[in-house]
Amino acid sequence: MSAEQQQQSVLSFEASLEELERVVKELERGDLPLEKSLELFERGMKLSADCKKQLEEAETRVELLTKRGAAVASEPFLTENGESRK
Repeated sequence: MSAEQQQQSVLSFEASLEELERVVKELERGDLPLEKSLELFERGMKLSADCKKQLEEAETRVELLTKRGAAVASEPFLTENGESRK
């Protein structure tokens, strides 16, 4: 999978959070078969991890901007694997 395809497969923070809320509500109903519950739980954990990662990246960007003070200049944020993420 190319980097572009990976970026497209990652939902925006808002979309991930919305889907996570939907998954939680569905799990809370409690009327699902075990296999479906496990699928939803796994999806929820992935969404949660994605949201956490996006929040950490946003926090890092804010810290970088804050440290520059008056000389605010945008620069690409590099992910753990060295790819630029906007």
